[in-house]
Amino acid sequence: MADTSIRLYIPNLPPPGQAFSLSDGQAHYLANVMRLSEGDTVRVFNGDAGEWRAIAMKISRKSITLEALVQTRPPAPEPDAWLCFALLKRQKTDMVVEKATELGVSVIQPIITARTNADHVNLGRLRAIAIEAAEQCERLHVPEIRSPMPVMKLVADWPARPLFVADERRTSPLLGPSCGPSAVMIGPEGGFTDQELEAIARTPLITRVSLGCRILRAETAAIAGLALHLAALP
Repeated sequence: MADTSIRLYIPNLPPPGQAFSLSDGQAHYLANVMRLSEGDTVRVFNGDAGEWRAIAMKISRKSITLEALVQTRPPAPEPDAWLCFALLKRQKTDMVVEKATELGVSVIQPIITARTNADHVNLGRLRAIAIEAAEQCERLHVPEIRSPMPVMKLVADWPARPLFVADERRTSPLLGPSCGPSAVMIGPEGGFTDQELEAIARTPLITRVSLGCRILRAETAAIAGLALHLAALP
């Protein structure tokens, strides 16, 4: 039996002793890219089941059957932190989703503003990016990725949760570490309009924050803000 470093996200992991089949994409990756052999083990996980070592029971050209053997990590809570960010062009949006997953957010909420560079995304592709990032960074949970929402509607319906909005003027206090449920909001490259800023200012539990002494690109601001906010959390 050969142990591998491969981790796979399995949304509905059956109990130990019950065989399960991988998706077509996962089976192709393991059989044809990683050259997995019958008897080799991989790690499978999700937020509810934790992480398990699973053995490859049967491998064919188009399918792989695994069976969970032993739990390697129990389920564990993660920070309840959201990222709300103005949509960027495809490559930059992909990067923000990947890095936000690595840094530990629980929800990714794209927003559309008057100065947003894009107004739609392929949610399936973004979820695949988040899953791959979770597999790589040893997370148990994959963040929820929500459909893009106009920022005016988002703040009008905002829940009872602290919201830290990056202040591009850099006159606010530096964003500090999270100490409970929270959200970080990053605006578009051109900044929020006055009307949007007024709506954000009316949002309950709002705090304007700085991300440092320099003007950051939107994708850099998202990563830097989350690092400041989540670095101290387990």
